[in-house]
Amino acid sequence: MADILENLLDSIKSRFGESLVGCGFCQGELAVDIALADAKEVFASLRDEFHFEQLIDLAGVDYSAYGASEWATVNTSSSGFGRGVNETSPGRSAESVTVFVETSKTKQRFAAVYQLLSISKNTRLRVRVFAEDDDMPIIPSVIDVWASASWYEREAFDLFGLLFEGHPDLRRILTDYGFVGHPFRKDFPLIGNVEMRYDMEKGRVIYEPVSIEPRVLVPRVIRDDHRYTIGS
Repeated sequence: MADILENLLDSIKSRFGESLVGCGFCQGELAVDIALADAKEVFASLRDEFHFEQLIDLAGVDYSAYGASEWATVNTSSSGFGRGVNETSPGRSAESVTVFVETSKTKQRFAAVYQLLSISKNTRLRVRVFAEDDDMPIIPSVIDVWASASWYEREAFDLFGLLFEGHPDLRRILTDYGFVGHPFRKDFPLIGNVEMRYDMEKGRVIYEPVSIEPRVLVPRVIRDDHRYTIGS
Protein backbone atom coordinates (compact mmCIF):
# COMPACT_ATOMS: atom_id res chain seq x y z
CA MET A 1 0.00 0.00 0.00
CA ALA A 2 2.89 2.37 0.74
CA ASP A 3 4.21 1.95 -2.79
CA ILE A 4 0.75 2.61 -4.21
CA LEU A 5 0.44 5.85 -2.25
CA GLU A 6 3.96 6.93 -3.21
CA ASN A 7 3.15 6.37 -6.88
CA LEU A 8 -0.14 8.22 -6.46
CA LEU A 9 1.66 11.17 -4.88
CA ASP A 10 4.15 11.30 -7.75
CA SER A 11 1.31 11.23 -10.27
CA ILE A 12 -0.55 14.02 -8.47
CA LYS A 13 2.59 16.16 -8.31
CA SER A 14 3.23 15.65 -12.03
CA ARG A 15 -0.38 16.35 -13.01
CA PHE A 16 -1.20 19.42 -10.94
CA GLY A 17 2.13 21.21 -10.60
CA GLU A 18 1.73 24.66 -9.02
CA SER A 19 -1.90 23.93 -8.14
CA LEU A 20 -0.48 21.66 -5.47
CA VAL A 21 0.71 23.92 -2.64
CA GLY A 22 1.51 21.19 -0.15
CA CYS A 23 1.62 17.40 0.14
CA GLY A 24 2.79 14.61 2.38
CA PHE A 25 1.76 11.69 4.54
CA CYS A 26 -0.16 12.04 7.80
CA GLN A 27 -0.93 9.01 9.96
CA GLY A 28 -0.12 6.80 7.00
CA GLU A 29 -2.56 8.59 4.71
CA LEU A 30 -1.81 10.78 1.70
CA ALA A 31 -2.79 14.42 2.22
CA VAL A 32 -2.49 17.36 -0.17
CA ASP A 33 -3.19 21.10 -0.10
CA ILE A 34 -4.46 22.67 -3.30
CA ALA A 35 -4.72 26.29 -4.41
CA LEU A 36 -8.12 27.88 -3.97
CA ALA A 37 -8.21 29.30 -7.50
CA ASP A 38 -7.66 25.86 -9.04
CA ALA A 39 -9.83 23.86 -6.64
CA LYS A 40 -12.72 23.07 -8.98
CA GLU A 41 -10.44 21.95 -11.81
CA VAL A 42 -8.33 19.81 -9.49
CA PHE A 43 -11.35 18.13 -7.91
CA ALA A 44 -12.86 17.33 -11.30
CA SER A 45 -9.56 15.79 -12.41
CA LEU A 46 -9.26 13.78 -9.21
CA ARG A 47 -12.66 12.28 -9.97
CA ASP A 48 -12.25 11.72 -13.70
CA GLU A 49 -8.53 10.99 -14.09
CA PHE A 50 -7.57 9.56 -10.70
CA HIS A 51 -10.88 7.72 -10.17
CA PHE A 52 -11.83 9.19 -6.80
CA GLU A 53 -15.47 8.52 -7.42
CA GLN A 54 -16.72 9.24 -3.94
CA LEU A 55 -16.56 12.13 -1.47
CA ILE A 56 -17.04 10.40 1.87
CA ASP A 57 -16.69 13.45 4.12
CA LEU A 58 -16.11 17.20 4.13
CA ALA A 59 -15.32 19.21 7.24
CA GLY A 60 -14.48 22.79 8.12
CA VAL A 61 -11.47 23.71 10.25
CA ASP A 62 -10.70 26.86 12.22
CA TYR A 63 -6.93 27.23 12.67
CA SER A 64 -7.07 30.39 14.79
CA ALA A 65 -5.64 28.64 17.88
CA TYR A 66 -3.84 25.81 16.11
CA GLY A 67 -1.26 24.14 18.34
CA ALA A 68 -2.36 26.01 21.49
CA SER A 69 -3.81 24.24 24.50
CA GLU A 70 -5.34 25.67 27.63
CA TRP A 71 -5.30 22.28 29.35
CA ALA A 72 -1.52 21.95 29.68
CA THR A 73 -0.66 22.70 33.31
CA VAL A 74 1.56 21.55 36.15
CA ASN A 75 -0.51 23.20 38.86
CA THR A 76 -3.74 21.46 39.88
CA SER A 77 -5.88 21.53 42.98
CA SER A 78 -5.82 18.69 45.51
CA SER A 79 -9.19 17.50 44.21
CA GLY A 80 -7.88 17.18 40.68
CA PHE A 81 -9.63 20.19 39.17
CA GLY A 82 -8.62 23.79 38.59
CA ARG A 83 -10.31 26.78 37.01
CA GLY A 84 -9.13 29.10 34.28
CA VAL A 85 -5.83 27.32 33.80
CA ASN A 86 -4.31 28.89 30.71
CA GLU A 87 -6.84 30.89 28.74
CA THR A 88 -5.06 30.38 25.47
CA SER A 89 -7.97 29.27 23.30
CA PRO A 90 -10.43 31.89 22.05
CA GLY A 91 -13.94 31.49 23.33
CA ARG A 92 -12.94 30.50 26.86
CA SER A 93 -13.13 34.00 28.30
CA ALA A 94 -13.81 37.54 27.15
CA GLU A 95 -10.10 38.43 27.36
CA SER A 96 -8.92 35.55 25.21
CA VAL A 97 -11.36 35.90 22.32
CA THR A 98 -9.03 37.88 20.04
CA VAL A 99 -5.62 36.73 21.25
CA PHE A 100 -4.95 33.76 19.00
CA VAL A 101 -6.91 35.07 16.06
CA GLU A 102 -4.16 37.68 15.79
CA THR A 103 -1.28 35.26 16.47
CA SER A 104 -2.34 32.27 14.40
CA LYS A 105 0.41 29.89 13.24
CA THR A 106 -1.20 29.61 9.81
CA LYS A 107 -1.57 32.33 7.18
CA GLN A 108 -5.25 31.60 6.64
CA ARG A 109 -7.70 30.85 9.40
CA PHE A 110 -10.36 28.69 7.72
CA ALA A 111 -10.07 25.61 5.54
CA ALA A 112 -12.25 22.85 4.15
CA VAL A 113 -10.94 19.29 4.30
CA TYR A 114 -12.19 16.67 1.85
CA GLN A 115 -11.94 12.89 2.33
CA LEU A 116 -11.94 11.16 -1.06
CA LEU A 117 -12.30 7.47 -1.82
CA SER A 118 -11.43 5.58 -4.97
CA ILE A 119 -13.52 2.43 -4.93
CA SER A 120 -11.97 1.07 -8.11
CA LYS A 121 -8.38 1.69 -6.92
CA ASN A 122 -9.01 1.08 -3.20
CA THR A 123 -7.19 4.28 -2.20
CA ARG A 124 -8.01 7.30 -0.09
CA LEU A 125 -6.90 10.90 -0.36
CA ARG A 126 -7.28 13.85 2.00
CA VAL A 127 -7.46 17.26 0.31
CA ARG A 128 -7.38 20.63 2.07
CA VAL A 129 -8.35 24.01 0.64
CA PHE A 130 -7.80 27.27 2.56
CA ALA A 131 -10.13 30.23 2.22
CA GLU A 132 -8.28 33.45 1.45
CA ASP A 133 -10.50 35.89 3.38
CA ASP A 134 -10.93 35.25 7.11
CA ASP A 135 -13.83 37.70 7.38
CA MET A 136 -15.72 36.09 4.49
CA PRO A 137 -14.28 32.61 3.89
CA ILE A 138 -15.41 31.59 0.40
CA ILE A 139 -14.60 28.21 -1.12
CA PRO A 140 -16.04 26.90 -4.41
CA SER A 141 -18.72 24.26 -4.01
CA VAL A 142 -17.99 20.77 -5.32
CA ILE A 143 -21.62 19.71 -5.43
CA ASP A 144 -21.45 19.41 -9.23
CA VAL A 145 -18.43 17.10 -8.86
CA TRP A 146 -19.80 14.96 -6.02
CA ALA A 147 -23.50 15.22 -5.22
CA SER A 148 -22.80 13.99 -1.68
CA ALA A 149 -21.19 17.36 -0.93
CA SER A 150 -24.59 19.06 -0.57
CA TRP A 151 -25.28 18.40 3.10
CA TYR A 152 -21.58 18.33 4.03
CA GLU A 153 -21.17 21.88 2.74
CA ARG A 154 -24.31 23.00 4.53
CA GLU A 155 -22.93 21.57 7.77
CA ALA A 156 -19.58 23.36 7.32
CA PHE A 157 -21.46 26.58 6.57
CA ASP A 158 -23.64 26.21 9.65
CA LEU A 159 -20.87 25.30 12.11
CA PHE A 160 -17.90 27.26 10.71
CA GLY A 161 -19.44 29.96 8.50
CA LEU A 162 -17.71 28.71 5.34
CA LEU A 163 -19.42 30.04 2.22
CA PHE A 164 -19.48 27.54 -0.63
CA GLU A 165 -19.82 29.48 -3.84
CA GLY A 166 -22.20 27.81 -6.27
CA HIS A 167 -24.12 25.76 -3.70
CA PRO A 168 -27.81 25.85 -4.70
CA ASP A 169 -29.24 25.74 -1.18
CA LEU A 170 -26.67 26.97 1.35
CA ARG A 171 -28.54 27.32 4.64
CA ARG A 172 -28.29 26.05 8.19
CA ILE A 173 -28.77 22.35 8.74
CA LEU A 174 -28.12 21.72 12.47
CA THR A 175 -28.85 24.98 14.30
CA ASP A 176 -31.99 27.08 14.34
CA TYR A 177 -32.59 29.47 11.44
CA GLY A 178 -32.37 32.40 13.87
CA PHE A 179 -29.15 31.15 15.47
CA VAL A 180 -26.46 33.83 15.74
CA GLY A 181 -22.87 32.86 14.98
CA HIS A 182 -21.15 29.60 14.11
CA PRO A 183 -20.62 27.27 17.10
CA PHE A 184 -17.47 25.45 15.90
CA ARG A 185 -15.43 28.60 15.44
CA LYS A 186 -12.69 28.94 18.04
CA ASP A 187 -13.89 32.40 19.07
CA PHE A 188 -17.43 31.19 19.77
CA PRO A 189 -18.02 31.03 23.56
CA LEU A 190 -18.51 27.53 24.94
CA ILE A 191 -21.68 28.60 26.72
CA GLY A 192 -23.06 30.23 23.57
CA ASN A 193 -24.36 33.74 23.09
CA VAL A 194 -28.00 33.23 24.05
CA GLU A 195 -30.20 30.76 25.87
CA MET A 196 -33.75 29.84 25.02
CA ARG A 197 -36.87 28.90 26.95
CA TYR A 198 -40.59 28.59 26.41
CA ASP A 199 -42.52 31.63 27.62
CA MET A 200 -46.00 30.65 28.85
CA GLU A 201 -47.36 34.19 28.56
CA LYS A 202 -46.12 34.77 25.01
CA GLY A 203 -46.84 31.20 23.99
CA ARG A 204 -43.56 30.78 22.13
CA VAL A 205 -39.86 30.12 22.53
CA ILE A 206 -37.84 33.23 23.36
CA TYR A 207 -34.11 33.96 23.33
CA GLU A 208 -32.34 35.68 26.22
CA PRO A 209 -28.71 36.56 27.11
CA VAL A 210 -26.80 33.66 28.66
CA SER A 211 -27.06 33.63 32.45
CA ILE A 212 -24.41 30.94 33.07
CA GLU A 213 -21.08 31.94 34.62
CA PRO A 214 -18.27 30.92 32.19
CA ARG A 215 -15.49 28.76 33.62
CA VAL A 216 -12.85 26.28 32.51
CA LEU A 217 -12.16 22.96 34.21
CA VAL A 218 -8.93 20.99 34.02
CA PRO A 219 -9.39 17.24 33.44
CA ARG A 220 -8.89 15.07 36.51
CA VAL A 221 -5.25 14.17 37.16
CA ILE A 222 -4.16 10.77 38.49
CA ARG A 223 -1.47 11.22 41.17
CA ASP A 224 1.05 8.64 42.26
CA ASP A 225 1.66 9.64 45.89
CA HIS A 226 0.91 8.19 49.32
CA ARG A 227 -2.60 9.67 49.48
CA TYR A 228 -3.78 7.38 46.71
CA THR A 229 -1.77 4.24 47.50
CA ILE A 230 -3.90 1.19 48.17
CA GLY A 231 -3.67 0.06 51.76
CA SER A 232 -2.06 3.27 53.02
